[in-house]
Amino acid sequence: MSDGTGMPTSYETLAIGVQGMTCAACVARVEKALGQTEGVDAVMVNLATERATVRLIQGSTHEAVQRAVSDAGYTPVVLADDDLERAAQERAARERAQREVSKRFWVASAATLPLLVFEMGAMMIPGGMEWRSQFIADDWWPYLMWILASVVQFGPGRTFMLQGVKSLRSGSPDMNTLVLLGTSAAYGYSVVSLLLPAVLPIGTAHVYFEASATIITLILLGKVFELRARGQTGEAIRELLSLRSPEARVLKPHGTIVLPIDQVFPGDLVSVRPGETIPVDGVVTEGASSVDESMLTGESLPVTRSIGMHVTGGTQNIAGALTIRAARVGKDTVLAQIVRLVEAAQGSRPPIQALADRVVAVFVPVVMVIAACTFLVWMMIGPEPQLAFALVSTIAVLIIACPCAMGLATPTSIMVGTSRAARLGMLFRNGDALQSMAEATHVWFDKTGTLTQGRPSVVDLWWHAKADQATVRQAVSAIESRSEHPLAEAVVAWAGVSKPPKATRIVSQTGRGIQGHVSGAPWQIGSIAMATALTVPMDESLRQWLVETEEEARTPVLIMHDDTIMLALAIADPIREDAHDVVQRLQSDGFHVGMLTGDRSGVARAVARTLGLDSFAAELLPGDKASHVAQYPQSIFVGDGINDAPALAAAKTGVAMGSGTDIAMESAEVVLRTDDLHTLPRAIELARATLRNIRQNLFWAFVYNILLIPVAAGVLYPMFGILLSPVLGAAAMGTSSIFVVSNALRLRTFQSR
Repeated sequence: MSDGTGMPTSYETLAIGVQGMTCAACVARVEKALGQTEGVDAVMVNLATERATVRLIQGSTHEAVQRAVSDAGYTPVVLADDDLERAAQERAARERAQREVSKRFWVASAATLPLLVFEMGAMMIPGGMEWRSQFIADDWWPYLMWILASVVQFGPGRTFMLQGVKSLRSGSPDMNTLVLLGTSAAYGYSVVSLLLPAVLPIGTAHVYFEASATIITLILLGKVFELRARGQTGEAIRELLSLRSPEARVLKPHGTIVLPIDQVFPGDLVSVRPGETIPVDGVVTEGASSVDESMLTGESLPVTRSIGMHVTGGTQNIAGALTIRAARVGKDTVLAQIVRLVEAAQGSRPPIQALADRVVAVFVPVVMVIAACTFLVWMMIGPEPQLAFALVSTIAVLIIACPCAMGLATPTSIMVGTSRAARLGMLFRNGDALQSMAEATHVWFDKTGTLTQGRPSVVDLWWHAKADQATVRQAVSAIESRSEHPLAEAVVAWAGVSKPPKATRIVSQTGRGIQGHVSGAPWQIGSIAMATALTVPMDESLRQWLVETEEEARTPVLIMHDDTIMLALAIADPIREDAHDVVQRLQSDGFHVGMLTGDRSGVARAVARTLGLDSFAAELLPGDKASHVAQYPQSIFVGDGINDAPALAAAKTGVAMGSGTDIAMESAEVVLRTDDLHTLPRAIELARATLRNIRQNLFWAFVYNILLIPVAAGVLYPMFGILLSPVLGAAAMGTSSIFVVSNALRLRTFQSR
């Protein structure tokens, strides 16, 4: 994209808090307002997080975004840059909102309780009217009801009225509009019935003050429970942020000083005592300890960290003291990156949300039309008193149809699901990745470092019957420790000699091997070609072993002495211990499991045969892998290397292993923060559980309205005499939102099978 001058347009991303949203229609309204703001290229608003994420053309003013939110009728909140400050800020705002709603609820309850006791209670209990007359004269009771209902309507209910009027003026009616119309109709009709009964048809002058007050009170009660439940959905983020140490013990030339974490810089030496949180990402320069890294990997067992090894800020130092040279601090730490990824995922919107968005865009206007039709039908064919029946049914339709549950159905599940994933060592970049992983049909693995260990090792051997094994190990270690061949390290590691003798007269033969003298005796180490060139004889058992080694696509290394092959080693990149189990589990779940590798066909075939893969392709360039993956629209690709980046980007869902390179993880939609391959089926299982949870929420949110709106309109009255009270409608509306949030919270206890 260009700015018209031929230069590419640059963008920045701005996150801003939005307070006052109550339903999906509010989200649509804020998105519309922000989308029409100059300089805004894209916008996404999340009801569960109460945050708008805006992509701005570089140079656009942030004030215009804040003004657009204000003009839409909501309160913009400038969010802090620091993760901890932002989390504290949002938590404080959420707690203020909870306190405010709780305060409004208790005020409304105090005014509504007498109405319930002396009006509804008196009508339901035999002799209740006479009992009430002992306390309040019948002539004065309607006026007292008016006063109490006015306290609720214009006190705790004032917010609904103000927001509802703004929504009507802007042409974007929402939940507040429905509450405004419903309660105002009940309240206004009651005032007319009380003060001007003559203007109404005979027999229709009834007051519904208790209904208007109770509706507002029940809606506020629902909001209290909803806000409390929604506060729990972000608990995982707060737990992650709480892992960050606020200070560090820094070693200086004049001694050790404790500094705030924002005053620690890369290169500083940081001392960490047993039991303390590691404050920075860095490398151990002194000491050894067991470190609890469960916040990163989801694995409960501690790992050993010693000199030269990397450690991560936020992990717990358990046993020994460590000195760490800081490499990344503040916003650059792995913990900070995890928080940003989880926040981005929570603020995203999966494709399934599009259905709810399309419905919500027309839902409230349609409800208003249904309410108007309900009123007209009752007025034309309803029983006497027609006006009273029409009013009650219309109010019930308006109140019960508030689209709160639809607005919360998807974002709450995404919030809880991605938070749970982060605690289990899985990072989803966005909601799209959750849905695409849940709907995938093919899983493609890279080979090296993913299905295999990624480093050559001795996997099999053959000994000559007369070989002195200790002497052979000494000679192998002495000569191969002088070699620069890629397989030499694997041979030395197998030999296991800590202090080998000195080797002399070392000669390397490119493509064949290496030879030298140990304790004055000549030794040759190399390929079959070297043995053939030296005319060293092979017995039949060795020949058979070499045939089997070739069939398994392993590399043979022969150790020769005195014209005899004393030892033969088979070297390969070993298959990971967990690979076979994971492949079988994925296949049992219905996946086509395949492998894409740049390695030789023989090696790939051997690995595929051992693991029982459904298919494989070998000798592929990075672009070839990407092209292959792109042929399968519902595919997962799992890799860890730089050469995997194109395939990770081309796959519907790219999954980077925790040991992978930074570029691989940047190209992936899902990052597994552990090397345990079992995390992949766990991630798929969690993605499916989250998508299933979203579908449950959307189903019940839609079904709730589809079933109860007709009931509220009175379709059951002609046959069964059932007419839904507006008060019950308000209770049902609040219950639906609480149900949706509570259902999403079940994901917090997700455990893989």
